[in-house]
Amino acid sequence: MIRIVIAEDQRMLLGALGALLDLEDGMEVVGQAQNGEEACKLVKELKPDICIMDIEMPVKDGLDAAEELYEEPCKVIILTTFARPGYFERARRAGVSGYLLKDNPSEELATAIRKIMNGQRIFDPELVDLAFTEPNPLTEREREVIELMAEGKNTKDISKALFITTGTVRNYVSVILEKLEVSNRIEAISRFKEKGWSKKSR
Repeated sequence: MIRIVIAEDQRMLLGALGALLDLEDGMEVVGQAQNGEEACKLVKELKPDICIMDIEMPVKDGLDAAEELYEEPCKVIILTTFARPGYFERARRAGVSGYLLKDNPSEELATAIRKIMNGQRIFDPELVDLAFTEPNPLTEREREVIELMAEGKNTKDISKALFITTGTVRNYVSVILEKLEVSNRIEAISRFKEKGWSKKSR
């Protein structure tokens, strides 16, 4: 019997998904959570074989939860509506066994669970294509600057940290905004993290 925990913040979808998987031969939903924190607790208490996890949930999102469960024997499947390369890259680094989109038929999820239990990894083809179509356009120094920006450092702080002048920092910021096609620092940081290029999101 494949024992499953499901984490999904939409109650109706959580219940429907649990009911569908309970109907599958050899599968049993042993726990349901509405956020990543609850999911981590259930996995550690119930020791399921599989944890199916949404990404955008309150308290702790699915990617944070997947990272916390990295050392657990439970296999994590991300099931989400978001086909974002940054999310996918972070999920892969967290060691997830599957990353599937919610618009796929439910029988595909059951098939994926069985394959994952047999040692395979299952990633939606759309995500694999996205992950390899957009390389990071920033240089190593530009990445250092934006990482410090993401930590809340201002121009003066960055110049001290990298031993460069404030004018040079401003030049780097201008180049970063141009390369990421955004108009301000906040948008740049958001784009940088969303694409999965930030070391801090790994």
